[in-house]
Parts: sequence; C-alpha cells; structure tokens
Amino acid sequence: MKLSESVKPISYFKAHASEIVRQIADRRQPMVITQNGEAKAILQDIVQYEQTQESLAMLKILAQSQNSFRNGEYRSVTDVFNNLKKKIQEDQSA
Repeated sequence: MKLSESVKPISYFKAHASEIVRQIADRRQPMVITQNGEAKAILQDIVQYEQTQESLAMLKILAQSQNSFRNGEYRSVTDVFNNLKKKIQEDQSA
C-alpha cells in the first residue's frame, strides 16, 4: 500500500466527499488529506480502523505481559491449573 498514490488536498475532499468515502470503502486503502501542502489527516474505512484498533490492543497486552514477566510477576502453569482445579472443586461442593 503506497500512501503517496492516495494523497488529496482538502479542497478535493470537500468537493468529492461521497465519492472518496465510497472509494475508501471499496479499495480498503486509506487516503491522506493535505492542507496547505502538508499531510493533516488519514481517512480509512471502518473495518480497517477496527482491525487496527484490535491489533493495537493485542500489542498492548503483549507489552504488558512482557513487563510483568521482566518484573517477576508471573506464576507457573502448574500453579495456575492447580488453583483452577481447587476453585472448581470448592464451587462444586458449595
């Protein structure tokens, strides 16, 4: 995906908004909107936006996990499963 092929000035966007939105949804490629010759905004379809947000959330979880591991904030798999089994047994006997 080359953003340089999808760069439009804001005046073009104002005049062709519905066409641009349709094009973005069809091609699933973002578009750079410029103002006074400088890139100011990116337009992208909702599906692409949602995928980006999900990817960022996964990366954040991964980074948090790495930090926890580095700080020694983890438990062994054996301990986790033993605690789960114990909790299930307690719930069943209650």
